[in-house]
Amino acid sequence: MPTWRTTLTEAGIRGPRLRDDYTYVARRVLRREPAPYLTLRLLAAPPLVPWLAAGVGFMNLVDDVAETGTVQQRRANLAALTGRVEAALHTGDSPDPLLRAYVHAVASRGLPEPWITRFLDGAASAEACFDGFDTEEDFQAYLDAYAWPGLMAFIGLQYRGGPDAEQAAGWRRFVDAAQRVDFLADLAGDLADGRLCLPRARLAEHSVTRADLEQARDTPAVRALLAAEARRARAALDATDGILDLTEPGLHPVVATMTELMAHQLAAVERAGAGALRRDVGYGLVAPLRTLARARSGAREPLRAAGQRGAGRR
Repeated sequence: MPTWRTTLTEAGIRGPRLRDDYTYVARRVLRREPAPYLTLRLLAAPPLVPWLAAGVGFMNLVDDVAETGTVQQRRANLAALTGRVEAALHTGDSPDPLLRAYVHAVASRGLPEPWITRFLDGAASAEACFDGFDTEEDFQAYLDAYAWPGLMAFIGLQYRGGPDAEQAAGWRRFVDAAQRVDFLADLAGDLADGRLCLPRARLAEHSVTRADLEQARDTPAVRALLAAEARRARAALDATDGILDLTEPGLHPVVATMTELMAHQLAAVERAGAGALRRDVGYGLVAPLRTLARARSGAREPLRAAGQRGAGRR
């Protein structure tokens, strides 16, 4: 793995202030999201790493603002953040080193700004005011408004000029699966925080109440509901087959690892059954380390070749 200085140079980031900005963002991401950061550093082609690290940093910033404080505070803070982002995109500058790095990445990679606008708009509506889902249609609307644009504001930086329609549609399928798995794996923690992330209509279909879930009742109806949700997540994960064909070569090992870990976590949810209501279902330690080691071992030569072919190929 090249040093961070070399990684910045391979990405064409040369100005001292700009290099400091990307370094600031990388350190921030490492503190908040060590697993995604280390996955990028270990597995992605070096010329892609700074751009994507800036994308993760921006995505985390918006998520944090959208989830902190009262609804009124969230919306006010998101409006202020949107103003700062718009100014940074217009001028190419900002007092915030994170925004300076991100807008530089957006300009350098040619990511269309509507993805960023949609993400910020969705943060102020779908996320800041989140009150659960009545139906599957509400869940899909949440993906379209917030989760999908948020992913594209990050993962879209792999493509020079932004994703085409087929690539964007592939990532829409990916985020559908990722969100379903995440909601199931974090069910206990979300309920403890007052968030119910399963559509209420499906609870009614199984004659399950919110109290049943909050009190972690291990009943046949609860087990049937969770099994049905896991099957939906499994079908969504199966629908992501082919995502590597839509991914830049230098990011193949990262996306393959993300997909494998998502499947591992879903399998753990399936095994946990009603136990997922008592505590969140994590990856554990052994499986991620094994997956990373295997991916790292198999990726060294292809990654070197991908970097030489030119990360950011269209």
